[in-house]
Amino acid sequence: MADSSTVTIRLSSHAKEQLAELADRTRRSRSFLAAEAISAYVERELSIIEKVERGRADVRAGRTTPHDEVMREARTIIEAARTRQ
Repeated sequence: MADSSTVTIRLSSHAKEQLAELADRTRRSRSFLAAEAISAYVERELSIIEKVERGRADVRAGRTTPHDEVMREARTIIEAARTRQ
């Protein structure tokens, strides 16, 4: 990692043992595995937050469909599929 910095974290003894086992089995360092895990977690969480914020903006802008309308359409699609069988 050319562009990196150090972060100190606390892990339970169990998590630390599991990380060490994973490192041994995959022949990777604990540091590498921890960095990969944290990066994946941060990416996933930021993606979720962005989607929630986009949804809230859609609600504020009125870009939503009422629940009853969605359910009515879903029932129509399901009934059409049943009658084709």
